[in-house]
Amino acid sequence: MKAKEIRDLTTDEIVARLKEERDKLLKLRLNHAVSAIENPSEIQETRKTLARLNTILRERQLAEEVNN
Repeated sequence: MKAKEIRDLTTDEIVARLKEERDKLLKLRLNHAVSAIENPSEIQETRKTLARLNTILRERQLAEEVNN
């Protein structure tokens, strides 16, 4: 998921997406620990998506604090 796509989401959607991505990362890590997964780079991509989501969510929180 690209940053532009994330910025188009509402804050509630970003929070929901964060939970989904965390769950996905946990499952990927567990599966990778048990046996090799087909695409190990998927773990890295999920981590990057989580970072993007957290970054944009934090940007919105800071912008809200400035406006108040």
